Parts: sequence; C-alpha cells; structure tokens
Amino acid sequence: MQKDLHSNVCEKSVFSKLYTQYATSLHNFLFYKYGLGAQANDMMQEAFISLWEACKNVTPSKAKSFLFTVATNKVLNELKHQKVVLKYQKIQPRHYTNETPEFILQQEEFLQQYQTALSNLSEDQRIAFSLSKIEGKKHKEIAELLGVTQKVVEYRIYSAFDSLKGELKNFKI
Repeated sequence: MQKDLHSNVCEKSVFSKLYTQYATSLHNFLFYKYGLGAQANDMMQEAFISLWEACKNVTPSKAKSFLFTVATNKVLNELKHQKVVLKYQKIQPRHYTNETPEFILQQEEFLQQYQTALSNLSEDQRIAFSLSKIEGKKHKEIAELLGVTQKVVEYRIYSAFDSLKGELKNFKI
C-alpha cells in the first residue's frame, strides 16, 4: 500500500493534481451513466467544489472515492428534484373561482365607475391621489416631486377622495 505524503488535499498542488487526474474520468462517468449531457460538466465541477470545501477531512488516497460518491449523490438528488417538478407540472391549475356571477358583475361595474370618477378629477388631484394611493408615496415625497407644499398635497388628495366618495355612493369605500 502506498503511503500518502500529504494528510489532506488542501494544498493547491495536490488539489490541482487530483483535478487533472480525475476530472475527465468523473465527467465521462456522469455523462455515460446518467446521460446528463451538458450538465455532466457542472456536476463534475460541483463535486470538486465539495472536495475543496471538505479538503481537511479527505486524504489524497480517498479523494477519488469522495469525488465519485459526491457526484453520484448530486446527480441522484437532481433527478429526484426533476421528478418532483414533473409531478407538479402535471397538476392542472383551477379554472374556476368561488365568486358568484353577480359579484363579478358588481366588480366590473365598480371598476368602470371608479375609472369614470378618476377621469372627472382635476389633473392636480388625480396626480396627487395616484401617487399617494396607487404608488404608495408619502405626502412629503409627493410635495417634493410636484414642487408644492405638503399641505397642498394633502388638500389635493383629500379633495380627490371626497369627490370619489360622492361619485361612488352605491359602493362602500
């Protein structure tokens, strides 16, 4: 039995030698056994990364076994993952809702009335209201964007809100 000169594979020269010695055979093993194609190179690289991460615990004589075991486990985990992905791709999404037709009709009606009410606002009110309620900006940010005071922005937003409440009487806001 050959005695190891190094106790682990953490030295750059030892690791490099192992890479040149086993990279091609590991790639070919993964390519032919599991039919990975282009993924074989990625799995081989991941196996060497795992070897580098565990370099203090692996001796050069055990490196080949470590690499092939890690690569095989990674491939098997990937195949298991692909199986799960395929299983969930077969599940059809629901094409129905629990909403009644009259609720959907009311929703569409409200949307039309809301858009009409928004178009009836003045441009200043609509801009301030949209920045506040749709984009979620704070009053201070809106004031800086529009070049007006914060009180003016507050007035525009609240007057727009009152106008909308008046036009959308049938709906609770």
